[in-house]
Amino acid sequence: MIPETGHFALVLALAVALLQMVLPVWGARTNDAALMRVGPALAVAFAGFISLAFAALVAAYVQSDFSVLNVYQNSHSEMPLIYKITSAWGNHEGSMLLWVLVLGLFGAMVALFGSNLPQRLKANVLAVQASVAVAFLLFILLTSNPFLRLSPAPAEGQDLNPVLQDIGLAIHPPLLYLGYVGFSITFAFAVAALIDGRIDAAWARWVRPWALAAWAFLTVGIAMGSYWAYYELGWGGWWFWDPVENASLMPWFAGTALIHSAVVMEKRDALKVWTVLLAILAFSLSLLGTFLVRSGVLTSVHAFATDPARGVFILMILVAFIGGSLGLFALRAPMLRQGGIFAPVSREGALVLNNLLLTASAAAVFVGTLYPLALEAWNGAKITVGPPYFNFTVGLLMVPVVFVMPFGPLLAWKRGDIAGVAQRLMAAFGLAILAGLAVAYGQAGGPALAPIGIGLAAFVILGSVTDLAERAGLGRVPAATAWARLRGLPRAAYGTMLAHAGIGICLLGIVAETSWSSERIVGIKTGEGTTVGRYELTLERVEPRTGPNYRDVAAVFRIREGGVDRGTVTSSKRLFTARNMPTTESGIRTFGFGQLYVSMGDELAGGGIGIRAYWKPLVTLIWLGAVVMAFGGVLSLSDRRLRIGAPRPARARRNADAAPANPAPAE
Repeated sequence: MIPETGHFALVLALAVALLQMVLPVWGARTNDAALMRVGPALAVAFAGFISLAFAALVAAYVQSDFSVLNVYQNSHSEMPLIYKITSAWGNHEGSMLLWVLVLGLFGAMVALFGSNLPQRLKANVLAVQASVAVAFLLFILLTSNPFLRLSPAPAEGQDLNPVLQDIGLAIHPPLLYLGYVGFSITFAFAVAALIDGRIDAAWARWVRPWALAAWAFLTVGIAMGSYWAYYELGWGGWWFWDPVENASLMPWFAGTALIHSAVVMEKRDALKVWTVLLAILAFSLSLLGTFLVRSGVLTSVHAFATDPARGVFILMILVAFIGGSLGLFALRAPMLRQGGIFAPVSREGALVLNNLLLTASAAAVFVGTLYPLALEAWNGAKITVGPPYFNFTVGLLMVPVVFVMPFGPLLAWKRGDIAGVAQRLMAAFGLAILAGLAVAYGQAGGPALAPIGIGLAAFVILGSVTDLAERAGLGRVPAATAWARLRGLPRAAYGTMLAHAGIGICLLGIVAETSWSSERIVGIKTGEGTTVGRYELTLERVEPRTGPNYRDVAAVFRIREGGVDRGTVTSSKRLFTARNMPTTESGIRTFGFGQLYVSMGDELAGGGIGIRAYWKPLVTLIWLGAVVMAFGGVLSLSDRRLRIGAPRPARARRNADAAPANPAPAE
């Protein structure tokens, strides 16, 4: 009965979404306030029905109801409870339901917390978002129904893919979807404003918090996925330029550019065309990522579906929403007024440069990801675009982004003094040079570019702190006054500092890990050892173990550093009995910001086992930097000036919003 309840809730959600797609926008068109007020109630109802459907699917998994095809294919009665729950989205059908659930929750947030939005804009936003919901609900009900029954019901399930039975996958998809789907709100704002014909600085202020929230979730989601691949797959790498990894990186680039562009639009009423286009592109790239994962065009450890029919359906959704929104943009963009004028050397100019380089990076990843697919579809030729292409193109584009980053917050709006800003950054620049020289001296004979990378990372971190120091007047006013000024700074200032510093922290980890990692691949027997980095590993024992739905063989290693015992690390080869599928469980010990990483291989013919061992200095800074970036976004969101909704418009503006619309030239 629970699966039928979930299925019925999906049908009701589709009906509500259809009403939400039509009634509010019709009310906005006819200036019918009653119809416009229906939108928020329908959005909340839609979120409720989708939540009920998702809860029904989770309940079926928890109860091991193998009469449900989806549960039978992706669960097992002996799985731990946490993985029974996460199995609900560890498959194509369930993950799509999670996708729509997040969509519904964001729509409900607009309905509940968007009381300060103009009524017409809010109605159009909810209608546009409902149209996305209708498309994906039709996709679920027609091609990916998670509540299909089996008769007779099997006695046992086929188990979840063992690679997905990990806490990382319990966290990674929800966070990633909160980022992906969060950009649906900025997309809806862009399309709604184009429909209404009104795009101004207030619009940017309403959009920016949603873009910031989606960006923060996507940042953590990408980092979590990177760390999961790092420790779960046993390959020792943290980024592989996998096409599905790239699919999440592209909207991150576009979303980062959108946040900065919205700042310029809000402060200077400039970059209107560019900001609206970025709002459309960020979600369009999210839809592209959904297509790549679920269409069957890619073979990846991340990909869920291999059914071409589903891919065609999603491709139709892409064409409808991306093509339709870009068509509307092309129609309306010529009517947008230019807005504020600024000099090339200004804070606006720095943000424009940032935008251009970020979008160029997204374009480089886009080409490298889709070119092999397009070429194969065209003439059947199979080629691979590997890390050298991505490292060169994206790295070349991101170096100037990182270098210019400390300058932007210190430049004045409209017209800046680059010489004055350089002078204020002199201390940060000098300390960064010293850091690079110290690394070059301490790592003589190492990679030539590593000291430059360390110096650049230090410059970004110190430069972000310099902005706060300049605002507080450190060194120019008494300490008590400077402290009072620091306490009085808005949270958004600290959020910006942390987001920029997080980039520098992440860069430190990347440079250190790629430049100074040590690797050993050896075969050893019990009692024998090997050395990696400054650590000695000795194989103490190899022992069999049994889990709830698997058996494994674990290798326990004793760690010593300079003769001092530093504990043990354990790696194992695990066999999941239901699917007869092996996995490698890496052993990781963290020392400071570095990690000792051990991956167990197969048994050797002459006895003993093969192992792959790494010492990865400062590798944890890669993910710590991403967390710091996301925390900076959250801190900015907590600023009362940037809370979702924006200030209540003045009475004159409210009266204007209530008047009949004349979609003449857009603002």
